Amino acid sequence: QVQLVESGGGLVQPGGSLRLSCAASGNIFNTYRWAWYRQAPGKQRELVAAIISTSSTNYADSVKGRFTISRDNARNTLFLQMNSLKPEDTAVYYCYQKAWPATEYWGQGTQVTVSS
Repeated sequence: QVQLVESGGGLVQPGGSLRLSCAASGNIFNTYRWAWYRQAPGKQRELVAAIISTSSTNYADSVKGRFTISRDNARNTLFLQMNSLKPEDTAVYYCYQKAWPATEYWGQGTQVTVSS
């Protein structure tokens, strides 16, 4: 079993930055995909950014050039650096991991609100 705990959300003005963290504990072996998803009110959960085991990354078109996903393997922590935030980035952000062969884990979510 894997536990994921997000932190770093909050209220920020448009154009500002936040850094989300996701600390993983438990049986974290055999994980091959790490990702951040988000869900805005009344909308479906969507992929924001992901890293796969080869360390390749992919991003939603809406965040390319503004967000950066990274991992600290020694600390078993996933990050999402969010710059140039926009009101449309407002959502609950979820940490996600997928372990071999297909077990999925989700964090509890952290609220990000972009507003003046």
